[in-house]
Parts: sequence; C-alpha cells; structure tokens
Amino acid sequence: MSTTTGLGAFLRTRRSRLRPEDVAVPDFGGRRRVSGLRREELAQLAGVSVDYYTRMEQGRVSNPSAAVLGALARALRLDEDESRHLHRLAQPGPAAPRDPRPRPERQQVRPMLRRLLEELRDVPALVMGRRMDVLAWNAAACALLGDYAALKPAERNIARMTFLNPASRELFADWTACARENVAYLHLEAGLHPDDPQLASLIGELSMKSEDFRRWWAEHPVQDKTSGIKRFHHPVVGDLELTYETLRVADDPGQALITYAAAPDSPSHDALRVLLAWAAPSAAASAAVRRSVSGG
Repeated sequence: MSTTTGLGAFLRTRRSRLRPEDVAVPDFGGRRRVSGLRREELAQLAGVSVDYYTRMEQGRVSNPSAAVLGALARALRLDEDESRHLHRLAQPGPAAPRDPRPRPERQQVRPMLRRLLEELRDVPALVMGRRMDVLAWNAAACALLGDYAALKPAERNIARMTFLNPASRELFADWTACARENVAYLHLEAGLHPDDPQLASLIGELSMKSEDFRRWWAEHPVQDKTSGIKRFHHPVVGDLELTYETLRVADDPGQALITYAAAPDSPSHDALRVLLAWAAPSAAASAAVRRSVSGG
C-alpha cells in the first residue's frame, strides 16, 4: 500500500463518518451526494483551502506541514492512534538503507521474554511479533487459545487464526469486536511498514478469503493493541472474562508480551484454574516440542 493512496483512503473514510450536525457545520438542506462531510465543509473546519484539501485526498500534496495535519486531525475528531497514523501516512520517514544480509523468515524471541513465559505458569501469555505473528507461548495460552505447536509457523498468526479458523468464532464471545480490532492493528502496522511484503501478502490473503476482513479493511480503522477485556466461551469450562495487557519491549517494539488474567475470587478465576488443571497433563507431555518449535 503506497503512502499517498493510504492517505487519501484514510481521509475519505474519516470524512465520511462525520455528519454536519456532529461538528456544528450548517446544512443548507438538499440532497447530499456524499455520506458524511463534503470536502469543502472539512476544509473550512480545518482552515485550509478546498483545493489544497482536495489535492491531499488525491495524493498530490507532498509533505504537508504538522500544523495542517494537526488541524485536520482536530476537524476529523481523530483519536491519538488515528492522529499518529495520519502523520505517518502524510509525512513518511526516509527509507531505511537496504541491509545486504538476508532477513530471517521469522523473528527470534528475546530470551527474557521466553523466560517470562515459562515463569507465568498460571497466566495465559504469548509473544506477538510483527504482523501479529505468534512467536512463543506458554502452556496456559495453549489451554485457553489452542495448541500453537500443532500449527505450521506460517499459520501462527493472530489475525489469520481469527478470520480463517472457524473455531475462533465460537471461542471469542465478542468475535466481531476482536476481529475488527485485528483489522485496525494491521492498518496501524501497514502505516508503520508500508513496504513490508509479508504484511502485504497477509493482508491480501485475508482480503481474498474473508468477506468480513475485506469489508472492514475498506473502512480504514486504526488502533494499537494495548489492554482491555476479552470474553471467551471455552469448550471445556464455558464463559470466561479476562483482562489482557500488552507489554512492549522498550528497545524492540516489534515484540510484545500479551497476558490474560482473571480478577481474583471471580467465577472466571475459578474457571481458569479448572482449565489449567485439565490441560496440565498434555501440556507437560508436549513441553519439549513446544520449546523447539516456538523459536521459529
């Protein structure tokens, strides 16, 4: 996805979701030929000329100023993630010098993250890499989310499993919300790494194989993965409500530790303990295999 094409699509989708009454723009009646704000209405709100804004949507403005982008972000009512995404699309940084060394097929998990996974015996946890690849996991994560060791490395991807594995629709009680979050995070990744061929391949695959993904991708959502509540309907223990946290490595934001925990003394806490006890024998039997395959 080129940055100019992405910028135009992003601006159009954000403009289309606003109505005149949302931003106190007078609507003089008559049939509106576009959903949301007209270009001239948004330009007026942002304090730029209609011609300049039109050329931005068409990808014919190079390196707009931070002041203009800030005005557009305020006019479009962008949140923090969306505002940063707008700046990245409009002001892409210089291309990194090409590294002559061959790039590894998969990231290597940082040793400390692997050690943390082994220590978190009672907390489902995994390491997410670039493009939402699952790089490593603990036994508790397998009990909750499925056996990653049984999958080929290329299939261990959160977005791919969410959209292409039918079991995910049963596991996640709020599947639509989870799936849309994945789309929004991949859009964020695409803005950060517009020239990543593996990311482009993943997005293309999901677009071809999932109508839901294709429809939501066209809406251009943007959202980082941080923390929140996930509700599960597990085939073994039933309903679970868990809090997830995303902990990023300061000097390597391409790897993040994601944990899932239940509130103390809650029904979900008791159910999670039952699930981990149920899964313990098979987890112990496959521990050696898990360690050998999770390194990629």
